[in-house]
Amino acid sequence: MTQSVVVQVGQCGNQVGCRFWDLALREHAAVNKKGIYDEALSSFFRNVDTRSGENGPDIYKGKICSLKARALLIDMEEGVVNEILQGPLKDVFDSKKLITDVSGSGNNWAVGHKIYGCQYRENIVEKLRKTAEHCDCLQCFFIIHSMGGGTGSGLGTFVLNLLEEEFPEVYRFVTSVYPSGEDDVITSPYNSVLAMKELNEHADCVLPIENESLFEIVNKIHQMINSGKLGSTVKQNSLVTSSAGSAKTLQEKPFDAMNNIIANLLLNLTSSARFEGSLNMDLSEISMNLVPFPRLHYLVSSLTPLYTLADVNVPSRRLDQMFSDAFSRDHQLIQADPKHSLYLACALLVRGNVQVSDLRRNIERLKPSLHFVSWNQEGWKTGLCSVPPVGHSHSLLALANNTCVKPTFIELKDRFMKLYKKKAHLHHYLQIDGMEQSCFSEAISSLSDLIEEYNELDATKGGPRIDPSRLKIAV
Repeated sequence: MTQSVVVQVGQCGNQVGCRFWDLALREHAAVNKKGIYDEALSSFFRNVDTRSGENGPDIYKGKICSLKARALLIDMEEGVVNEILQGPLKDVFDSKKLITDVSGSGNNWAVGHKIYGCQYRENIVEKLRKTAEHCDCLQCFFIIHSMGGGTGSGLGTFVLNLLEEEFPEVYRFVTSVYPSGEDDVITSPYNSVLAMKELNEHADCVLPIENESLFEIVNKIHQMINSGKLGSTVKQNSLVTSSAGSAKTLQEKPFDAMNNIIANLLLNLTSSARFEGSLNMDLSEISMNLVPFPRLHYLVSSLTPLYTLADVNVPSRRLDQMFSDAFSRDHQLIQADPKHSLYLACALLVRGNVQVSDLRRNIERLKPSLHFVSWNQEGWKTGLCSVPPVGHSHSLLALANNTCVKPTFIELKDRFMKLYKKKAHLHHYLQIDGMEQSCFSEAISSLSDLIEEYNELDATKGGPRIDPSRLKIAV
């Protein structure tokens, strides 16, 4: 059994991380009735014997003593991390795996990357190494951060570089939350494009998520509940949402519902690594099968059914409908339409009581309506995990390496150029040591090259499918 470490950076990264750990504990509690520390738990948690003090030994067999998340929490403002440490999850986090400052990065990528990166480098490396030492077989680092702020984008991508230097053999999966066009951080286009260059060069897989899409999904769910169309009632003790019981109204925070969607994405992504299934999909297989070119590692994700994310009692939808939904615009976590763009590869991770035959039947049904590159017409990767999400019969996560991410990057480039042409706010960055104007020109050049690579692929769409010639065999 392999282990993964979660590195949550900045306000957004830590708030999403908090939701992930909460839901992960609830998911394991629903399966692990006897309270025994097993291989499924070991993938994200350590079992620490605290009777012999803070640095008690890990216990690999037997009863759960004290679960500690395999996590590193980093933020240059104390607020969110302090809030987590005062909340119900305070005992899950190791106090020695926290790195905070007081002043924040002022929504400036350069402050996060250049100043705090240099200042905290040794501290971060030491804590990463100690976290890795507690793993038998460390397979993957998950970085959760936002692109628009200073700490998430700047320090988040600095940590990504460090991981490549210190642990070159360990996969780096990055969950990046992209700002919307109406973002209240005026410098977010600068921060995002500067961060994109680092993601292009140092990540193995990036799961881009747009705030706008999350907002629309949450609104849709609320409309369903309020309209009463589904005949649904809000559950009082749901195990799927952010909080349980009657205290819900007091505990729920403004972004909890949106952050839950990202947390559910990560739970589904790692379900095969944690639980048994008839067709397990390893994280290494995702990178191996879905990323044919090193820079084109941006995977568009969609979750279905959406109701998995809501506190509603809904009869489970027909299985075939679930597969259709995964390819519709409404279920994508970025504003994209993969169905009308070009697929390089696609992965389907199904949870629950679903048969391989159901999976194959739906792939054959959907295939004619999807455009795949000519050299990878059979570019499907599938996984079946037998443990469904809490309180539901089945779910599906689709990961598509698809040219539909291009409009998101083009819009980001346009917003960057509007500011950059006027040199607006540039002085805030250039006054930081080590930050030159060439950093901006290199970053926009890197983004332009990425867009061009997607353009070249799009140009092949709809062309005749040319099968490579085979060796002639004499009869």
